[in-house]
Amino acid sequence: MSDTPTPPATAREWQLASRPVGWPKPEDFAFVEAEVRTPGEGQVLVRNEYLSVDPYMRGRMSAAKSYVAPYELGKAMQGGAVGEVVASNAEGISVGDHVLHFLGWREYAVVDAKTAVKVDPEAAPLSTYLGVLGMTGLTAYAGLLRTASFKEGDSVFVSGAAGAVGSQVGQIAKLKGASRVIGSAGSDEKVKLLTEEYGFDAAFNYKNGPVSEQLRAAAPDGVDVYFDNVGGDHLEAAIGSLNRDGRIAICGAISVYNNTEPAPGPKNLARLIQTRGRIEGFLVGDHYDLQPQFVQEVGAWIRSGELKYRETVVEGIENNLDAFLGVLRGDNTGKMIVKL
Repeated sequence: MSDTPTPPATAREWQLASRPVGWPKPEDFAFVEAEVRTPGEGQVLVRNEYLSVDPYMRGRMSAAKSYVAPYELGKAMQGGAVGEVVASNAEGISVGDHVLHFLGWREYAVVDAKTAVKVDPEAAPLSTYLGVLGMTGLTAYAGLLRTASFKEGDSVFVSGAAGAVGSQVGQIAKLKGASRVIGSAGSDEKVKLLTEEYGFDAAFNYKNGPVSEQLRAAAPDGVDVYFDNVGGDHLEAAIGSLNRDGRIAICGAISVYNNTEPAPGPKNLARLIQTRGRIEGFLVGDHYDLQPQFVQEVGAWIRSGELKYRETVVEGIENNLDAFLGVLRGDNTGKMIVKL
């Protein structure tokens, strides 16, 4: 196609230079020029337009064995990205198509076509395929409805509730008939957003006092479901407020990601015996069978305006690292996106 620009010989990317200890530092990373390769058989070349930065990326920066391979030193890091195909050597994907893939942290990516998902920029803004209609959205959907076995009438508590996953969990719970939805967040501004825009019944700033006391005040009748993005004192507080047959879905533990020593576990686990409570961890990758149902149901809520979302957009790949560190600090409201 004549209106598709010729790819440059080199483009910029972020590499991991050394494995961070505690909070990542700028010197742990390298921002470099790399060759833009021609796609091989079954591959496409994508000019990335939006990049995702997410808390789980902190775990990939360490060498510890985890559910996903660590980033390699001296190589480009990875993450969700969406962009335009500028060269194709694969059937079924043409130049000019837009695709979702996982070779972010760079301007241009050679992607195996079988790992790329075509997305429609006419159906929804491209950035939403990294957030509300992407991995974070499916995380909220699967974690609440499948892992936590949510049912109509449940009282739901969500930590990190103003983030990309948490804000969607609370709204889906309300749309599905929750009796009460409570959220915690790290600023009074975010608390106001939860109750005034996202429709939470109650919310509190966890920096304003002990989480257990604030949760008891916000949920005097206890909680049936806790969706955990934070860990630590939030998890302990939720166990303390859990009702009979309550369920806890462990999605993340951002409060301990940068700890250099293991964080102590909840002191009240024995309470699960009397409540017959259940705690279960989950990974979104185990639930991609829900994707068609998720996109259909949540896409309809977005089009009707019933489900609201926020994005924090940072401009420029040179600011990718700052955006990632911002997620760890909680600077974002909703999904943190980097626009190239």
